[in-house]
Amino acid sequence: MKHERISIDPGVMVGKPVIKGTRITVESIVEKVRAGMSIEEIIDAHPRLTAEDIQAAIEYAEDMGKTKGLSE
Repeated sequence: MKHERISIDPGVMVGKPVIKGTRITVESIVEKVRAGMSIEEIIDAHPRLTAEDIQAAIEYAEDMGKTKGLSE
């Protein structure tokens, strides 16, 4: 499964894609990246996240057409 770090469950955050095992949405991570936050800053704000989680959120958003070129 390509997006194994991402979970979609109607009982968690109204079914929005989240990092598995958290309530941190892909959308919120992408918004932080767009705002210029570094991976380290995002991890400081959400210590349960890893750099791999953040990259997975970016890749998921790109694959879903939510953003283009964010990881470049």
